[in-house]
Amino acid sequence: MPHLPTFLAAVCALLAAAGSAYFALAIWAAHRFLADPRPESDRTFTPPVTILKSLKGVDPHMYAAFRSHCVLDYPEYEVLFGVQDPADPAVSLVEKLRAEFPQRQLRVVHCPEVLGLNGKVSTLAQMLPQAQYEHVIINDSDILVPPDYLREVVAPFAKPSVGMVTTLYRALPGKTLGAQLEALGLDTEFAGAVLIARALEGGIRFGLGATMATTKTVLRKIGGLETLVDYLADDYELGSRVAAAGHRIELANTVVETALPDYSLREFWRHQLRWARTVKNCRPAQYCGLLFTLGLPWAAIAVILSPWKWWTWLVLGVVAGARFAAAVLVTRRVLNEEKLLRNLWLLPLRDCVALAIWIASYMGSTVEWRGLRFRLHKGKLERA
Repeated sequence: MPHLPTFLAAVCALLAAAGSAYFALAIWAAHRFLADPRPESDRTFTPPVTILKSLKGVDPHMYAAFRSHCVLDYPEYEVLFGVQDPADPAVSLVEKLRAEFPQRQLRVVHCPEVLGLNGKVSTLAQMLPQAQYEHVIINDSDILVPPDYLREVVAPFAKPSVGMVTTLYRALPGKTLGAQLEALGLDTEFAGAVLIARALEGGIRFGLGATMATTKTVLRKIGGLETLVDYLADDYELGSRVAAAGHRIELANTVVETALPDYSLREFWRHQLRWARTVKNCRPAQYCGLLFTLGLPWAAIAVILSPWKWWTWLVLGVVAGARFAAAVLVTRRVLNEEKLLRNLWLLPLRDCVALAIWIASYMGSTVEWRGLRFRLHKGKLERA
């Protein structure tokens, strides 16, 4: 067929145009988020808070992350660190932290039981009864928070309808190419997708692992953390259940940082594939639609197939402009991140890898997590 390359280029150009529409949607959602009246933090609403952290091994910038939780501008809170193994190397960092901040309530909780395949949630479920306070915050061990973190996260609970508060997060990348590509994905893709979901679904209906703030009462209402011990996407599942129980989920007026390791390209691929298959398992219809959001690769393929057609180059220019505009807006205005902008030249490579990962995610249901292989079935982990 002599016109087959042109036909295929036209198909790719249509997919690229869909990508442009998605980037325009991200820009609209970001502007809507920024324009929405953000409630002032209620400085009089400061109930005591328990922060729960499940530990296993040492993460990049872990001590800096721990330390950021000890210099918070908040009247009363405690931080609990849960470990399955008392000899875990992270415990020594907690001891160092206690020596530096003797005035803070910092405790290590031994959680020896294995309640399910998700070790993090298994530990959190055993930690929860040790929490002194009604308001609890769960966040990952590699999360760095600003001094006003607790005030901003707790403020929305002044409204009785709020059952969970979560936060957007930006990447603190390592120096490797894998880490830079991961950071670009978090800051320019993931954050935009969250804002689009917020705009189109009338609010947030899931949690983000960077911060899951709630109360013991809400956790009891949804069956407790024990019901999540076999789910890989525990943050998504927890938020989904809170929303299904009739509670509102709010985005806090703050952004936290997640420290990324120096991923090799192989480690980066495995981590991205695990994330992709997790999202596909949780939201299959929306994940399938990601095919229409990867505008840059489709536009590039269209140019390769029909480089002599002016419209392929036009589509490439429009898509590139929309992609970079959305990335800059979300990164600078929403996440308040400027350092990552110097790596925006890697966006075409990042998007091409994203397309490859999307295709690979349909070629199996197994994931690698903490050195073990699992199969995903309806969001739950099964031994592979």
